[in-house]
Amino acid sequence: MTVITFNSQSLIDRAIQKAGHADFGGDTWREGLHRLVDALNDTAQLTPEGANMMGYRISNLLQNRLAIEKTYSEHLEIAEQVVQGPVFVIGLPRTGTTALSQLVAADPQMRSLRTWESLAPVPPPETATEHSDSRIAAAQAGLDYMYTAYPKWASLHHETAETPTECQDLLGMEFKAEHFDGMAYIPAYSEWVVNCDMTSAYAWHHRVLKLLQWQCPPTLWHLKTPVHMLYLDALVAEYPHAKFLWSHRDPAAVLGSVCSLIAYCRTWVSDRDDSTTIGQEQLAIWTEAIRRATDFRERMGDARFADLPFADIQSTPVAALERAYAQLNIPFGQYSLAATQAWADSHKPGLHGRHQSHVEDFGLTTQQVHSAFDTYTQRFAAFLT
Repeated sequence: MTVITFNSQSLIDRAIQKAGHADFGGDTWREGLHRLVDALNDTAQLTPEGANMMGYRISNLLQNRLAIEKTYSEHLEIAEQVVQGPVFVIGLPRTGTTALSQLVAADPQMRSLRTWESLAPVPPPETATEHSDSRIAAAQAGLDYMYTAYPKWASLHHETAETPTECQDLLGMEFKAEHFDGMAYIPAYSEWVVNCDMTSAYAWHHRVLKLLQWQCPPTLWHLKTPVHMLYLDALVAEYPHAKFLWSHRDPAAVLGSVCSLIAYCRTWVSDRDDSTTIGQEQLAIWTEAIRRATDFRERMGDARFADLPFADIQSTPVAALERAYAQLNIPFGQYSLAATQAWADSHKPGLHGRHQSHVEDFGLTTQQVHSAFDTYTQRFAAFLT
């Protein structure tokens, strides 16, 4: 097997050459990049195609960071932007967070991070062209290729260029993002990022939101990624007015689907077979995420949280969202109702196919998962229907 390795400095130098300047906005991102590259070199066992994919991913993050800093240097007023909220969709993966996120994004009062903006945030989007920007077609072409090359992905996680996406790339530009582990086997990096100080990552996250809303409001943001549960203290330190929509589902149903998704993604970049280890990896990460999020909630109180059962997200999503908004004191007027109902009517569960998976396929048992999540299932039993 040919061993393909990356060099951090070469990736940095190439990004600087393409950008024409070297201002990354500080150096807090460097440790994460070096750790990621070392882990990819040590354990990922990338195929040539996989190396191209990971190399492109890293290069794009570096180039976007440089482009953002250049825009800030030319428009100092961006820093004065005020981000409202945000409202974060959290919960274990595969608990309906994507459907809930897309439902919230349909609400016209909310500003969401769209896939095309995440991939190419500069030049900053403008209201006049937010639905006709040339980057939309480019992003959609990339998605269409991905769904053709990896057809099972549509049933696992379907999005378009204009639907909301997880804000992982915003954290990724600081190279403090757990989603890299979902792309390749990099346990050393994953262990580090789960426990690292996320202060700089959320400061950067905030910086990007200001740029994106500058010429393209509204400014009340909705964002989503399950990994925020690992870092709620750092998140709220950066966003003191943050509120959370927390989706819930039986963890045994969740873990099988999570493992299946990650196992499939890793086949894109490597010939490794992680089926015997991935179950324990994901069980450890998500029990820790739930432990930290529950601890945070116990310390901070319930006022900024609204809970949504997976079953309600599937069967009565608009009513569930309206109840959640009421709990969080977010208005839900006639325009919000009409827009979210229109989305729900045209996006029924299973629209892009269904995917069946079981924890037993990844070396776990239902009893083992339930035991690991025992505190969670007792605390949120009313929502695990």
